[in-house]
Amino acid sequence: MSFKKDEDTDELGALLNLDHSAVLQESRVFNQTPIRPRHSRLLLAKILFLLYRGDSMSTTEATNLFFSITKLFQCKDMSLRQMVYLTIKELSTLSEDVIMVTSSLMQDMQPKSEITYRASAIRALCKIVDPSMLPGIERFIKAAIVEKSANIASAALVSSLHLFGEAKEVVRRWGSEVNEALSGKALSQGPSFFGGASQAQVVSTSNIVQYHAIGLLYAIRQHDRMAVLKLVQTFSGQSSGGWLGGSGATLRSNMAYVMLIRYAVRVMEGDSGLAAQLQTLLEEWIRHRSDMVSLEAARAMCQLGGVTGKQLTSAVSALQVFLSSPRPTVRFAAIRTLNQLARTHPEAVQPCNVDMEGLITDSNRSVATFAITTLLKTGNEASVDRLMKQMQGFMAEISDEFKTIVAEAVRSLCRKFPAKHAAFLGFLAGVLRDEGGYEFKRAAIEAIVDLAKHVPESKEAALAHLCEFIEDCEFTKLSVRVLHFLGEEGPHTARPTMYIRHIYNRVVLENAVVRAAAVSALAKFGAAAVADAALQKSVRVLLQRCLDDREDEVRDRAAWSLRMGAGEATRDKYVRDDSTFALAVLERRLVEYCGNPAAAAQGRFSFDGVPRISRAQEEETRARTRLETMDAVLTGSAVSAPAGAAGAKQASEPGTPTAAGAMDVFEQQVAYADKLNAIPELAAFGAQPLVSSQRPVDLTEAETEYVVRYIKHVYESHVVFQFDVTNTIPEQVVEQVEVAMEPEDDIDGVLAPVVVVPIPVLACNEPGTAYVAFERTETDTFPTATFACTLRFVVKECDPATGEPEEDDEGFEDEYSLEAADLGAGDFMQAAYLPDSQALWEALGDDAESVETFALANFDGIEECVGRVADLLG
Repeated sequence: MSFKKDEDTDELGALLNLDHSAVLQESRVFNQTPIRPRHSRLLLAKILFLLYRGDSMSTTEATNLFFSITKLFQCKDMSLRQMVYLTIKELSTLSEDVIMVTSSLMQDMQPKSEITYRASAIRALCKIVDPSMLPGIERFIKAAIVEKSANIASAALVSSLHLFGEAKEVVRRWGSEVNEALSGKALSQGPSFFGGASQAQVVSTSNIVQYHAIGLLYAIRQHDRMAVLKLVQTFSGQSSGGWLGGSGATLRSNMAYVMLIRYAVRVMEGDSGLAAQLQTLLEEWIRHRSDMVSLEAARAMCQLGGVTGKQLTSAVSALQVFLSSPRPTVRFAAIRTLNQLARTHPEAVQPCNVDMEGLITDSNRSVATFAITTLLKTGNEASVDRLMKQMQGFMAEISDEFKTIVAEAVRSLCRKFPAKHAAFLGFLAGVLRDEGGYEFKRAAIEAIVDLAKHVPESKEAALAHLCEFIEDCEFTKLSVRVLHFLGEEGPHTARPTMYIRHIYNRVVLENAVVRAAAVSALAKFGAAAVADAALQKSVRVLLQRCLDDREDEVRDRAAWSLRMGAGEATRDKYVRDDSTFALAVLERRLVEYCGNPAAAAQGRFSFDGVPRISRAQEEETRARTRLETMDAVLTGSAVSAPAGAAGAKQASEPGTPTAAGAMDVFEQQVAYADKLNAIPELAAFGAQPLVSSQRPVDLTEAETEYVVRYIKHVYESHVVFQFDVTNTIPEQVVEQVEVAMEPEDDIDGVLAPVVVVPIPVLACNEPGTAYVAFERTETDTFPTATFACTLRFVVKECDPATGEPEEDDEGFEDEYSLEAADLGAGDFMQAAYLPDSQALWEALGDDAESVETFALANFDGIEECVGRVADLLG
C-alpha cells in the first residue's frame, strides 16, 4: 500500500512558525521572471498570516512589499490573482501611494476579463480609493451595480455600502441604479459597460443582489422617512404606483424580506396612524412561505410596543408550529422569541405549553433551556411540581451557563408562587449539592435568599439549607454572603442558637476572610434587640475566644464587637442602625477631597453633604437592578456597553440615557450639581438642585442638523433649563448658541427670566450645553407652563478636515425652530423612599381619601393609565 504526501497540510503547517524578516526577504521572489504562481501564492498566504496575527510592519516595508506584489498582475493564474487582491486590500491601509495600482485594477474590470476578476477588482479598488477620487470611478461603479452578473453587482453594492460612511454625497447619487438593481428592471436597453455592445442591460435575477441592494438603498434613504415608508409600501404590495416606477415590484430574496420587515418596524412603529397598516403587513409576512421571513415577522410582532394578546394570536400560532420543526435552528429561534414574549405577555404564550414541554428533552440543550425558562414563566401553580421533577434530571446534562439561567428563572418563579416554596427549596438545595462553578452556585444562593426574605414560612428551612452549604463550600465569596445573611436573619428566628454553632465552626475551620465574616455575624446575634441575656453572654464568650486569632482583621472585628456591644446606646448607634451612606456619592466626594490639596488643608472630610439611605432602600434598589439583569439574561438580550472612546465619553456625561440608567440617583444629582456650580451665574442659586429630571427630553429628531434635548433643574426659588446641543454639519461652526424661550401661557408674577448662558463655540459633533434660568417669584406656588423654543446662533463656514472657521468670515445670524418645552407638576416632585406604602396609606385616614370615577377612554387598560399618571406626577 502506498501513501501520497499531503502537500497542502505541509504548507499550512509551515505558517505556524513564521519569521517576519524571513518573509520580507523571501518576497524578492515577486521580482523574478518567470513568475512562479504556486510559490508566490504560498508567500502571499504567509504575508496575510503575519498581518492577521498582528505583526507590525513599517510604512516603508509595506510600501515596498505592496509595489512588489503589483508585478504579479502579469500572471494570469486565477488562484494567484485572488491572493493578490486580498493582499492588496490588507496592505492598502499601511502603504503609501497605493492609488498607483488603480490602472491594473481598472484593466481587470474590462469585459474581456474573467467575471471573478471583475468582482474582486471592484472590491479592491473601492478599498484603496480615496474619497476625493471617487467621482473619477463613479461611472464604473454605477455600471457595475446594474450588471447582469450577480458577482459583479453584489461586489459593487457591498463596496458602495462600505464607501457610504466616507463619501455619503457621492454614493447618494447612485440611488437610481440601486433602485434598478432592487426592482429587477433595466434602466435602459443600451450596451453594457462591462458586457460589451452586443449585450443588453439585464439586471441579474440573483437573490443576493436584492439583499445587498435593499441594504444600500436604506442607508441612502434612512434620513428620509417618507422615502423609506414608500420603499416598504412598494415591496409589500401596499402601493399601486410604486416609488420605484412600477406596480409589480417584488422581492425574491428571503434575506431582503427580513431586512424589509426590520425597516418597516423601524419607520412605522410609534406612528398611531400607521399602526393598523403595520399590523396588517406583519400578519401577511407571518404567512410567508419562507420560515426565515415568517420567524422575523413573528418576532417583530412580539416586540411591538402596546401590542395586545389578541393581536399576538397569529404570531404565537406560527411560532407554535415552528416548535415542532425538524431543524434545530428554527426551533431555537421560535422558543427564544416565545421566551422574550413570556416576559411581558405570559398569558399569550400559555397555548404553547404542551409543545414546550416536549422540548425539555430536546437534543439541543439551548432549546431545552429556553423551553424550561419559558415554562417557568407561563406555567401555573399546578404545574410547578411536575416542572421541578423534570428539571432534576435535566440539570445534570447542561453546562454551568445554562444552569445559571435556570436558577435565575426559578428565582423569579419563587415570588410568583410563594405557596410552592417547599418544592423550590428542595430543588435549589439539590442543585447546591451538585458540582458547579461559582456563578451557578451564586445564582442558587441568591434564589434561596430571595425566597427566605419574601416568604416568611420558608425562612427557617432556607437558613438550614444555607448552613449545610457552608459546611463544605469551596468559594470564599459565597461563604461570606451566606454568613452575612445568617447574621441578618438568624437572630429573629425561633432558635437562633442552632445557627450560632454553624457560624462558629467557620471561625475554627475556615480561612481569614471567612473567619472575619463569621465574627461579624456572631456580633449581630449578640447585639440583636430580641437577644436575651443568656444568648448575649454566650456570644461574648465566643467573641473573646476570637481575640487570640492569628489574623489581625479577625481580632480587630472581635474587639470592636465586644466594645460596641457592651452598652445599649452603642449597640443602637453602631450595630443595629442599618442606615448607610449613598456609596456612589461618598466615593465621588472622597475622590474630590483627596484630589484637592486646598480642601485637605481646610480641615477634615465632612459627611454632611453625603445623603444617608436605609438598608431596606439600598436592598430594594439592588433587587430592582437584579431583576432587570435577570430579565435580560432570561430573554437573551444583552446590555451592551458603549464601545470606544466616544462611547465612554457619552457614558460619563450626566443626563444621557446610558448614564441615567447606570448611575445611582444620588450620584446623578451630584453630577448635575457639579456641572451647574461650575457656572458662576447658576452657582448662586444653591449648592444642589432639589429636583432634576431623570431623563432628557428630545426637542429635535435624531437625524436633524442640530440635535437638542433638555433637562430641568428645580431650586428653592429658581428653575433652570439645561439644553444639550450637538451640531452635525461638518462644514459649519456655530457660535453664541442660545435658546430663546417664549411662554405660551401667562407666567407674569410667577416666573421671570433671569439668566441666559450661551455656548461660545460649537464645532461639529462636539456637544455643548446652554442654560436658561427663571426665578420663581412665588415659592409657595408650583407653576406649569409650555415654552416655544428657538435655537439662535451665528453660522461660520469652516474646513471640514480641520474644523477651523475662515479668518475673514464674520458669519451670519440664523435660528432653528425646536419643539416646545414643558414645565409640569411632576418637575416639582421630589423622590422619597416608602418602605411600606400600604401602611402609610392606611395611616392617612379616611379624611385624606377622595373617591371618584373616571372614564379611561384613551387607555387600553389600568396598567397603562397608572404609568401615564406616574409620568405626569414624576
